[in-house]
Amino acid sequence: MSSIKSLLLLSARQRKLCKRLEAGRGRLFRMAYAWSHNRDVADEVVQETMIKAMHNVDKIKDVAAMDSWLFRVLSNCFIDLCRKRREEIDVDEIKLFSPDTPETINLRNEMLISVREAIAGLPLKHRQVITLIDIESFSYAEVSNILGIPPGTVMSRLNRARQSLKKTLDQPAMTGNDKRQHGANLKVVK
Repeated sequence: MSSIKSLLLLSARQRKLCKRLEAGRGRLFRMAYAWSHNRDVADEVVQETMIKAMHNVDKIKDVAAMDSWLFRVLSNCFIDLCRKRREEIDVDEIKLFSPDTPETINLRNEMLISVREAIAGLPLKHRQVITLIDIESFSYAEVSNILGIPPGTVMSRLNRARQSLKKTLDQPAMTGNDKRQHGANLKVVK
């Protein structure tokens, strides 16, 4: 009798975990799309991730660590797909010319560096909130739990961080020539 009860409890637990897995499908898709920049590839990776996760759902011991486990499965499925696709490259799909010019690549890299530097210049409490919400896509409630602060504090820190980033990034960048020109216009006052 106890074995039947344990099987019923196990299947109820599995159903609960499967529902939780299904609820995470949107986050998985966003991450897969961010990695691949291709809707079809993202769908394929998420589908494979969900299949593997459902088959192994009974191996989950710590429900709190389920999200990190699920994203690890996603990462492994994405890597597997990339390896598989590398072996199946179609000559007609190879682009002979890149749509990106050296100038656009340079501008994109400069912008990325500017954003990274601006985020690095934020106070730690603002940097934590903005990276967890805007980069890692956690909810306010999740960030509240992660940092151990009230949701209102999360929202105010996020607002201050975004305002500070906007102010920093809206300032024109000064190149070496700009600095020399501005320096030449300064007068020494005694």
